[in-house]
Amino acid sequence: MSSNRKGDRRERELVNALDEAGFAVMRAPASGSATTRELPDVLAGNGEVFYAIEAKASSGRPIYLSGEEVEALVYFSRNFGAKARIAVRFDREDWYFFHPSELYVTDGGNYRVKKETALADGEDFESFTGGPTQTKLGGD
Repeated sequence: MSSNRKGDRRERELVNALDEAGFAVMRAPASGSATTRELPDVLAGNGEVFYAIEAKASSGRPIYLSGEEVEALVYFSRNFGAKARIAVRFDREDWYFFHPSELYVTDGGNYRVKKETALADGEDFESFTGGPTQTKLGGD
């Protein structure tokens, strides 16, 4: 399976999990390729907090993001009024979330997340979403 198809599948998986946790969520259409504007992979909000998320998946090897990718995410997030987050998922593990400033920066100006770092220092899904579920009934 191509990494693009796997990445798309992982993004959809994250969207579905956030939806089940009570977030209004959407996946940016063809983020990174269909437009000259850099868009995050996922936008999610629950009426109290709003996230612009760049989602990355790996079989176990370190995940790298270009400096431009991260800068574009931070720029978009700031202008949109959302919190920028990098979501990473390694095979047979859950999603983990990082603020861009928490990531290791390489000498070349790129960002890296190792599996061990994600498991030790990443914010897990339940903490990120505020609990197992956040379904709210009633008014605004």
